[in-house]
Amino acid sequence: MNSNKTHCLENQNIYKKLQINHTRNKQQDHTKLLDEAAASFCYESCKDEYWNPEEFSLLYGTPLWEQASPTQRIILNQLYWVAYYSQIISAEIATIYFNQTSAAGLYAQEDFRLVCDTLDLESSQERAHINAFRIVANQVEIALFGKRVFSYTMRGPFTETMVFADTNIWKRRWKKLQLQAFGLLSSDNTFLACQYFTVRGVRTLNGKLVQHKLSNYYQKHPNQETAPIPAKISYYHFMDESFHFNSSTIISHDVIHCLKPPTSFEKLVANLGIRGCQQDHYHFSVAINGIFWYDPALYSAVYQILRSPVFNMSDAEAKDMMRQCFTQETEGLHRSYKTHTEAMESYKVYLEKLDYLWENNRQMSIMAANSIPKYLGIQKQAFANFLRS
Repeated sequence: MNSNKTHCLENQNIYKKLQINHTRNKQQDHTKLLDEAAASFCYESCKDEYWNPEEFSLLYGTPLWEQASPTQRIILNQLYWVAYYSQIISAEIATIYFNQTSAAGLYAQEDFRLVCDTLDLESSQERAHINAFRIVANQVEIALFGKRVFSYTMRGPFTETMVFADTNIWKRRWKKLQLQAFGLLSSDNTFLACQYFTVRGVRTLNGKLVQHKLSNYYQKHPNQETAPIPAKISYYHFMDESFHFNSSTIISHDVIHCLKPPTSFEKLVANLGIRGCQQDHYHFSVAINGIFWYDPALYSAVYQILRSPVFNMSDAEAKDMMRQCFTQETEGLHRSYKTHTEAMESYKVYLEKLDYLWENNRQMSIMAANSIPKYLGIQKQAFANFLRS
């Protein structure tokens, strides 16, 4: 374990970066605005309008989208919001926990109050984000379906982060053990505490690519006062997360270099964390562009939506539509693969200066191994199994 008493923040350049980011985040904290927006949300008042740019709609660019009525397209746009931010809730629950374990890993160091204060503020903001997302998602799904489809009851930080993942009971148990082990290690190891923010930065970077576009819908709205509340929430969330990304970058790229070089064990744990992120982001989803869900895990949810009064399809119609959307090449599939590729390339740039990483992490080799032909092969086999189930 790293036991040296490091005065990292004696480096004035690093201290100033942290101080500016923390001060500006406090000054521009959107918690109050988020709470007010969430408290005033009423689905009836904004159910007839888009909440995101049109292309950020459930199954956009697939036969379902092409054949949908204007009203159905609005609902698909809103369901993208619900699905997307349901995934963000899961990620932020984990973030709150690992912010605190990582802060604990810094307690033994000198002059780290500023980092810990920053993480305390960010965790408080994450709780506000989660609350706002849940209020909207719950109202929408109850109104449309009378039950949860993409959302879920609150979960702990050791649950599989990806809501719709290629997993099973054994994989979930193994993931839980890994997350618990990292929490213990990072709470007593300064290097691993800092390195957590490398993983957090990578995961946030993918979010920035999509959330910037989602936030633009509110920023460019002709009348922001009357803009739909979910669009406002997207904007407020993105503004907070911009500061969180800055924190991740400063801690993982600057503060970490104030420490003594990592041991072989620390390098191993750090690289396994990045490898796990690659595995989580291996898939791309035709249903939700920008969230790397495993689409076969989504079949049941999509089937429920097609059979609901929103689309009112028969069993045969719903399954045929799913076959067209998931097992055939579509514009939506190419859009999602493009986002996956953009994310992968941005990760490589983000990680290129970290000399302790394995080459396959630096090159994102696991993510790079996926492709449209592989996606379609998986879907055809999985969909055949779905029809037999």
